[in-house]
Amino acid sequence: MNNIILNNKDEIIMSLVHYFVTEENYTPINVQGANNEIWLENLEGPYKIVRINSKYIHNEEQYKFDIFKMRFVIKQIKKKTLSLKMNVLNICLDLGNAVKLDKVDKSIDTVNITSLNDVKKNKSLGEIFPKIKTNSFKKTDNLEKIIHITEDINKKTEKENSKYEDIFKPKTIVVTKALIIFNILLYIVTLLYSDNFTSSLILLGANSRDLVMSGEYYRLITNAFLHGSIVHLLVNMYSLWVVGSQVETFIGRWKFLIIYLLSAFMGSMFSIIFLSNSISIGASGAIFGLMGSLLYFGYHYRLYLSNTLTSQLIPIIVLNLILGFTLPGIDNAAHIGGLIGGYLSTMAVGLKYKSSKSEMINGAIVYLLLVGFLFYVLFKLV
Repeated sequence: MNNIILNNKDEIIMSLVHYFVTEENYTPINVQGANNEIWLENLEGPYKIVRINSKYIHNEEQYKFDIFKMRFVIKQIKKKTLSLKMNVLNICLDLGNAVKLDKVDKSIDTVNITSLNDVKKNKSLGEIFPKIKTNSFKKTDNLEKIIHITEDINKKTEKENSKYEDIFKPKTIVVTKALIIFNILLYIVTLLYSDNFTSSLILLGANSRDLVMSGEYYRLITNAFLHGSIVHLLVNMYSLWVVGSQVETFIGRWKFLIIYLLSAFMGSMFSIIFLSNSISIGASGAIFGLMGSLLYFGYHYRLYLSNTLTSQLIPIIVLNLILGFTLPGIDNAAHIGGLIGGYLSTMAVGLKYKSSKSEMINGAIVYLLLVGFLFYVLFKLV
């Protein structure tokens, strides 16, 4: 074992992978057909992709062809991660003297590294990754180095895996069930409250522009728990169970409840502004808010949910909005308002392991500004 020998390229590769994984939170990704190269990904990093290429590139034509192949891989990663732009750091370890590092692609920055000293001395790397200047890139006993690097990468991987397991593991659904039970009970109360069903809905808190403008603001929330028929109730409760259980699992019970209520409120505001004096009821605005919440969550965890987003969630949202515009009796304004409210309120309450305080503050500010604007429109312009 003590006779293990690493060549210069292997040592540089191990050192770079160790640095980017443990210090810059990059994750190795599998690229089919990529030989003698390593691809690392961090969608929040200064470079979304870092590629380490140990293949010998001896002339200009071969370099341009290598960039051409990189573009194809980058295109696939962009599609998977729903990214419109993707800047890439291309670290080459074996470039021939005839190769000029011209800017073949404006989204790809190439640097030439031939030794561990080059890593620390490279100005481009030092400016973008300041910690690389103080990192210990030095030769040590090969076996000792292999063990040390492997242990560090494994610890980092285990830590990241534990985060994702915490988010995606099945959890006991409590709030979603409670909301469904409450909606059902309130429907029964509506049936028994008065001989006139419409009067019962108004008395129990249906949404109405005139009543809200007269000071009954509670209707902006209470209407989301009322339903006009058994079919209306069953469709919404089934949707709430399917979507709500996912949001509650991924985001947490109390955050889920806040998102649900804020989405209902935003949907109700859109409804009374765009639907004149119509009375509106139903949980669909809040449910669309939960779909907006899943959009926000799915974007931040798109490495794991990108296929689900593009093949399931987005088509469902689009289809339901189209139906809302084409079928009578559907409060599509509440749906759109709820969708926006759900996205912004999720941004405000934050996602575990993902959201920063500044992002949460920005989400809260944008939500409140939108609410203020809607009240201004309601009382001044409508």
